[in-house]
Amino acid sequence: MLNRDEDILKAAETWTKSGHGVAIATVVETWGSAPRPAGSCLVISDDGTFLGSVSGGCVEGAVVTEALDVIASGKPKMLEFGVADETAWNVGLSCGGTIRVFVEKVGNS
Repeated sequence: MLNRDEDILKAAETWTKSGHGVAIATVVETWGSAPRPAGSCLVISDDGTFLGSVSGGCVEGAVVTEALDVIASGKPKMLEFGVADETAWNVGLSCGGTIRVFVEKVGNS
């Protein structure tokens, strides 16, 4: 399975060395139920390729979209996603909870 921390960092290094812009998204806080714990990471290339997981569902898609903006601007972002129990499954959270995800550009691309 290619989503251990060392695989994510290796992908970031490989993509950066091949000339791609790269960002890493990291879960920095969770409240309530969250499918991935704090410290979980997702690496994103400027072509939309990604590896790892910070949540799942549409949260992951939103993080990838925001990461592309971070790669383009070079400015990090703190993202927060939260839902009530009734709608949690619709957005990829196992039940009501909130996650905070920090997205930063890496490398010198």
